[in-house]
Amino acid sequence: MSSYEARFQVWRGDAQGGGLADFAVEVHDGEVVLDIVHRIQATQAPDLAVRWNCKAGKCGSCSAEINGRPRLLCMTRMSVFDRTETITVTPLRAFPVVRDLVTDVGFNYTKAREIPAFVPPSGVAPGEYRMLQEDVDRSQEFRKCIECFLCQDTCHVVRDHEENKTAFAGPRFLMRVAELDMHPLDAAEEAGLDRRRTAQDEHGLGYCNITKCCTEVCPEGIRITDNALIPMKERVVDRTYDPLVWLGSKIRRRPS
Repeated sequence: MSSYEARFQVWRGDAQGGGLADFAVEVHDGEVVLDIVHRIQATQAPDLAVRWNCKAGKCGSCSAEINGRPRLLCMTRMSVFDRTETITVTPLRAFPVVRDLVTDVGFNYTKAREIPAFVPPSGVAPGEYRMLQEDVDRSQEFRKCIECFLCQDTCHVVRDHEENKTAFAGPRFLMRVAELDMHPLDAAEEAGLDRRRTAQDEHGLGYCNITKCCTEVCPEGIRITDNALIPMKERVVDRTYDPLVWLGSKIRRRPS
């Protein structure tokens, strides 16, 4: 097994401030950035804080920014970098720093609680649900989300504008609204819930200008923009601005 010495700059600090610390660390074939961060902990900085769990790209815990790009530390191989370059590891920029590479992602859990849950159809028992396979496949893509929040971090609406967080749910949760809205068994409208209206008025769908940066960083390859956000925008436009739909909503039904 061959090895070489790599140069790293890792952000050290807390909510009061901090900066980049330089490290020279040994790298072996087949390693990922998380391996190197662990080696720095073991040999040079035992108090370095980093969040991780599965080391298999499924828990979403080790989200950070590597050379300025949101990535999972455990899924970023050292082989993608030139051996002579200095690799910079910093915390997610869109969220408050707790310490070192650990950020407070509580914003995302707050937004998750604001999304009304799936509404079961009335008169149908859980074991009696039936769906077309194409509807299952469409929904299943969005269920692959590991909630690493890289899409939330890279979205410039929250990344560059802290004031937008109160009105904007972010791509991960707009995707959840879109998934429920296209679910053939969701009975939200029967319960008086208009998911398209809430997506626009309460979760900030209009803030999204479909730059696809969220899709580009998704480690699960979910086509967030093409398969969730754009279709949701189209359905909102149809509901809100289509003159025939608008007229139909204004015409009262004749009494029976």
